[in-house]
Amino acid sequence: MLPTVRSRFNMPGFFEDFFGKDLMPDLFEDRASMSVPAVNVLEDPDNFKIEVAAPGLEKKDFKIDLDNNVLTISSEKEYKHEEEKDGKYMRREFAYASFKRSFTLPESVDADKIKANYKEGLLYINIPKREEAKQKPPKQISIS
Repeated sequence: MLPTVRSRFNMPGFFEDFFGKDLMPDLFEDRASMSVPAVNVLEDPDNFKIEVAAPGLEKKDFKIDLDNNVLTISSEKEYKHEEEKDGKYMRREFAYASFKRSFTLPESVDADKIKANYKEGLLYINIPKREEAKQKPPKQISIS
């Protein structure tokens, strides 16, 4: 029996009920079908912060580029699963997952001081603002 190709398109149970479930489990369904990860963008008085939810990836899987004030976050990862029986491959599956997200940064950022780190499935990017772009506290002006 050969494995069938399944897509993430789901009709509400109709096809599965009619044709039956695939007997060969799709080992890479969650990882290989990785779509664009969820992103939080935060702003405080001194920085912009981007948080990318990317569980299952490692620091080495990411690439972050800045070109003409466009910050691009990308990743490509290969997953392998091999089953061997008596020295011959009975089944060999490869899966690739990738994504690419781009953000146009405002002119007010200090591009030379952007920093990123990865911890426990989250990629954190800190984008500091230039001094002149930071909000100044209100001040009182004396009347002469």
